[in-house]
Amino acid sequence: MSSSSVYYQWKSFEEDEDRPEKPRRFGVTEMRGPQYTLLSQNMLQDVFETMGQFVDGLKFSGGSHSLMPKSFIKEVIDMAHKHDVYVSTGDWAEHLLHKGPTAFKEYVEECKSMGFDTIELNVGSLGVPEETLLRYVRLIKSGGLKAKPQFAVKFNRSDIPTGGQRAFGAYVPPTPRSSELVEDVSLLINMAERCLEAGADMIMIDADDICKDVDSLRADIVAKVIGRLGLEKTMFEASNTKTVDWFIKRYGPKVNLFVDHSQVIGLECLRGGRNMGRRQASALGSSYSLF
Repeated sequence: MSSSSVYYQWKSFEEDEDRPEKPRRFGVTEMRGPQYTLLSQNMLQDVFETMGQFVDGLKFSGGSHSLMPKSFIKEVIDMAHKHDVYVSTGDWAEHLLHKGPTAFKEYVEECKSMGFDTIELNVGSLGVPEETLLRYVRLIKSGGLKAKPQFAVKFNRSDIPTGGQRAFGAYVPPTPRSSELVEDVSLLINMAERCLEAGADMIMIDADDICKDVDSLRADIVAKVIGRLGLEKTMFEASNTKTVDWFIKRYGPKVNLFVDHSQVIGLECLRGGRNMGRRQASALGSSYSLF
């Protein structure tokens, strides 16, 4: 047991469930970085120094890094790496497609040079054919980065494949874009499986329509996704402490979750000790913040 075990004296992990050292394959906690409010370097430093043991990844959500000086981004990435925290771009690649066919490859190269570890692909916002999505995954992997496609359970009706065999090379008129969104769990899982086969490292599941609020949480969809893709290959966005609590109660400490920085302590309490975790999460509440 390493010296870091001092952090876990108050926990109640079973011997065979003890928290592995980073980098972890399961029980991953990815933290939301700057998005709606700006986290300064000092604030991020505080998070890493006090909770870095429990944080596996940092994501620049909503393309927030596109508004920041490259020097600041590089310093944050370097700081994260010093604490063994990987850094993800978040869902921003879709905004580059209008720049031309080489834009995505250039984006991968720039992310690599900046020090990013993971590129996230928002499948719904990309709006590209499945083969193009798989090509993007391969480009990311060939660039030496990890690929994390993000899926929602609802798809544009025009993107859902229709039945019938088509002869190779036959002209197929493009389907007019629809404004109707249709729930299709099977399509989500099938596309996610193909992304994993192409080299994707993990699948991010969007909170909207699935796990944004506990009262409307789609336990059936979560169960189908985990049943087919497995715990290690999926990460769920947990928007509040009640959702975090639900995931840990249902799937145990090995589930991978994406949370706000204010939820890291509560999540770690839940992962390590069920009873204490529930009381701690309740005490922290969804508005808890270290700052």
